[in-house]
Amino acid sequence: MKPFILTLLSATLLAALQPASSASTGDWQASIAPETAQTELQTLYNGLRAAHYDVFAHRSEDEYDTRFDTLYASLKQPLSRFELAIELQKFTAFGNVAHARIDFPGEVYEAFRAAGGRSFPLYLRFVDGHAFIAENYSGVSELSVGDEIISIDGISMTDWLQRTAAHVSADTSYMAGALLEFSFARYLWVELGERDSFQLRLKRDGLISDPLTIPARTRAEMQAVSANAPQVFALDAATREATMLTDEIAYLRPGPFYNFEDPDNVWDPTAFIRFVDTSFETFFSEDAETLIIDLRDNPGGDNSFSDPIIAWIADEPFRFASKFLIRSSDEAATSNQRRLEASNDPTGGVSALLARAFAATPRGETFEFEIPWVQPRHDKRFEGEVYILVNRHSYSNATTTAAIFQDYGWGIIAGEKTSDMATTYGAMESFTLPETGLVVGFPKAHIIRPSGDPVSDCVTPDLFIPTPIVPSGEDVVLNSLVSVISDM
Repeated sequence: MKPFILTLLSATLLAALQPASSASTGDWQASIAPETAQTELQTLYNGLRAAHYDVFAHRSEDEYDTRFDTLYASLKQPLSRFELAIELQKFTAFGNVAHARIDFPGEVYEAFRAAGGRSFPLYLRFVDGHAFIAENYSGVSELSVGDEIISIDGISMTDWLQRTAAHVSADTSYMAGALLEFSFARYLWVELGERDSFQLRLKRDGLISDPLTIPARTRAEMQAVSANAPQVFALDAATREATMLTDEIAYLRPGPFYNFEDPDNVWDPTAFIRFVDTSFETFFSEDAETLIIDLRDNPGGDNSFSDPIIAWIADEPFRFASKFLIRSSDEAATSNQRRLEASNDPTGGVSALLARAFAATPRGETFEFEIPWVQPRHDKRFEGEVYILVNRHSYSNATTTAAIFQDYGWGIIAGEKTSDMATTYGAMESFTLPETGLVVGFPKAHIIRPSGDPVSDCVTPDLFIPTPIVPSGEDVVLNSLVSVISDM
């Protein structure tokens, strides 16, 4: 069984990538009066309507108005700042857009766990609305990885999935399930509070079990179970690797598209580009005929990291979007101005260009921001066949990179469908609710994938290779792809 800290690492890398939507520091137990809570809700809704590229993209205005009225009317008793943050995030998440959200107050859950708080000891895998045990840290031998959970405490997993997914900003139920694979336990804690145990009903080999009680576990107890479990293969989101898998097949796992090795220079790609260039020179020296680029569990980052990889393969200029449409708003202009004032670039860079565009565009209208073209390498490029491995946890710029390869015809996408969108509402900015200090992230832009398809959708593989629920001692997906390539 894989160490759960690796799963948490993926979540941590993903969270670190997301811009400016964390709640401000403060007393999470501070009492918020009903009238203040109602005012904050009104400010939130007004801000989303003004700043979000299309707050009604997936929910009608009538649906959202009804949701607002219901929540407003329910705010009749004092709430803690934590409780209000939860309610306001659920309201924001109702729009089903991943880049509109108030981040979960992670320090509250962290404090609970650090103090010995007990939590649900399983990590789940959600497939087509079904919940399977992916990692078991309960210490209960009657549970097996791969078992389907039918119910928890007598409530069906269909209902639990709906209740926990309500906390998560996600464009689709598939994306919500992928995100809940990291966070189901904490949202179960939000819904139920601390529990000593949970009663499960399982399905195995088509048979539904009698109720089975498992203990809630502290972090230390889960680590102890993990330490004694058999080791199995697990992807490491932080790995950067370049190697030859066979005499003909090269393998590049670039890792996150940001400089996690140097937190003071997160967006400096210099060392990463050296790694990429050295990798390709090695592949040439080894006479590689096929290249696999592994973007599984990649949290994404910035295209200044991914573009140099693509440039080694591209045979024409490229860019990550066919159109980059931005809605002008006071909220987006103010957020951009903060970034401009903090910039060390004397020209102001992209933020200066955006500031002029916001000044020239009436509020509520949109403008197209010109994305610069990236030139391919002209001296040497890789001309063999290229495969891009993705999975449901290929996020952000990893999804965009896969879309570039697919839309320009430079690579075969393999693995499972991404949960993130190739055409998406993104380019997050933020505004702050004045009474609570909660920071609201919103998408200012509609980013259209290189093909020009305006429909928000995932990157669908050309070659589907499912990720197994039950882990083994080897990388089954990569081995399957190598086998397919070798048999051609």
